[in-house]
Order: sequence, then structure tokens, then C-alpha cells
Amino acid sequence: MKKNTIIFLFIIILPVLGGCSSKESTKAQPFEKDSSQRVSNNSIREILLKEFQQWEGTPHKMGGNSKKGIDCSGFAHYMYVKLFNIKVPRSTRLFLKEGVKIKKSQLSPGDLVIFRPPSYPRHIGIYVGDNKFIHASTSKGVMMSDLNNPYWLKCYYMSRRIIKKTS
Repeated sequence: MKKNTIIFLFIIILPVLGGCSSKESTKAQPFEKDSSQRVSNNSIREILLKEFQQWEGTPHKMGGNSKKGIDCSGFAHYMYVKLFNIKVPRSTRLFLKEGVKIKKSQLSPGDLVIFRPPSYPRHIGIYVGDNKFIHASTSKGVMMSDLNNPYWLKCYYMSRRIIKKTS
């Protein structure tokens, strides 16, 4: 290969590689609704439920990121990034600081629900309304559960709003 070609490739490839190591913040950027992008709670619910249907039954796999297997934080991460274009972390520990903490009574579709089950340090899911949330269960894979189930009532920890709501 000629020296000029190698230099040209180096100049082209270096900025691309540098972009991969960017230290840009991964802090969640709230999904803001403006006049061109109005999204109601019902729309958020419909968007989540439609995508959930594609994932329902996907087995749990710690660290998984695909329909071959996914864990709870991977599922939440995928949903926020894919459906709402919101950058969020990939770990449950980091999700604890994302968005704004809200009361359980303030939950609306798209909010994050966080649990402290006896067998895991943390578990997360996404609220879809009517006391239901979607998540990647260790025993049944991606599924929908009821917040009023005694198990989830016992280990409920907090809720966080990732998607910025307007009144």
C-alpha cells in the first residue's frame, strides 16, 4: 500500500475511533414533548405495550442484550433508548439516580419502578399503567406484573421519572 493511502486511511479512521471513546455524559436526557412531538400518557403506554409484545417471553440472561436473553436493566435500557431516544445507563445501580424520584402514587406510563428483592440487590421495570409494569423476570423472562402482587409490594423500593411530563 502506498504511503499516501496509509496516511489518508489514518486521517479518516482516527476521528471515527476517537468518537467511540467519547466521554459524553450518559445521564438521562428527558424525553421532552414539544409542539412537533406531543406524546400523551396513553401514547407512551401504547408504544411500550406494542414493543413489549415483541419481547414477551424472552428468557432472562444476566448481562444479555438481545431476544436470545436479556436482564432487567438491559430491557429498561433498550426500551428508553429505542422507543424514546433517551440515553440511560445499563446497570440497575446507575438507574437509581436517573430522572427524578417520584411517589408511587404519582406513577404514569413510562416511569421506572425499582425493587429490592430478597434474592437480588435490585430489580427494575417500566410502569405501563393500571398498576402493571413490564420487566425481565429471572424466572419467566420478559413479562408483565402487577404492583399489587404481595411479592412486589414487599420489595418495592422507589419510582423514578425518566420521561419528562408536561401538564
